[in-house]
Amino acid sequence: MSDIPTAVASHYTRGGLTERLLGALAAAGKDIDHLTTDDLAPLDEFHSRRRRATEELARMLAPAPADHVIDVGSGLGGPARYLGATYGCRVSGVDLTAEFVATATELTRRTGLMDRVDFRQGSGLALPFPDERFDLAWTQNVAMNIADRSRWYAELRRVLKDDGRLAIQDVVQGPGGPLHYPVNWADSPEISFLRTPEETRTLLEAAGFEILAWEDNSEAAIAETEAERGSGRQPLGIHLVVGESFREKMQNSRRNMLENRTRLINAVLRSRPG
Repeated sequence: MSDIPTAVASHYTRGGLTERLLGALAAAGKDIDHLTTDDLAPLDEFHSRRRRATEELARMLAPAPADHVIDVGSGLGGPARYLGATYGCRVSGVDLTAEFVATATELTRRTGLMDRVDFRQGSGLALPFPDERFDLAWTQNVAMNIADRSRWYAELRRVLKDDGRLAIQDVVQGPGGPLHYPVNWADSPEISFLRTPEETRTLLEAAGFEILAWEDNSEAAIAETEAERGSGRQPLGIHLVVGESFREKMQNSRRNMLENRTRLINAVLRSRPG
């Protein structure tokens, strides 16, 4: 595929997203002019294990109020708002999908967090920031859409200060074989670029990172998914983002993990001085 970024952005763009989410929130009885991060948690955590994953990764990263964090692939802004509200740090989100950026900005305005959290459209392969701008970096469920993984990790290292820390959650390739499609990040293999855990570690280390913590959360994700089965669709959820294909994508994601075709990892890394 000649223009992967355009295809990826198109995959996530459905139109009318902000209005759709605000309408659902209002119907659920939320005060849409004075939202909280907890109000938004069911629908703005567009990644595996939702808010629970964000809480666990945030504890691993442990931001301080003085830290400036870059969130690459910031989506609807849920993790960025959580970090800003919970830890008092400043967060700058970057996402390839313009509709996600617009929605993230509007939801942040309605939570009163604009003084700490901001978003802009951009590519993870050419981050719109100077060298060594950030104390910490954060990314959840993004690498699956990035073919040039070496370049992406090099960009993360470039914008991090020496001894800065990077927190990642990613779906990786398991030994069980090719994926069942569609899944949330791709309707077909053309925009899906999974790497094995071993390949991922090697690429991160080659980009100048030292691994501080590495966890496989696949079993926890499977257990949580199984516990939620049969509970029925809730009024607020990421189906509002994904659309009519949500059920099929979730079924395939569950099957891929049960068959060990995918694994879920969390990691924290340190940027080695150059």
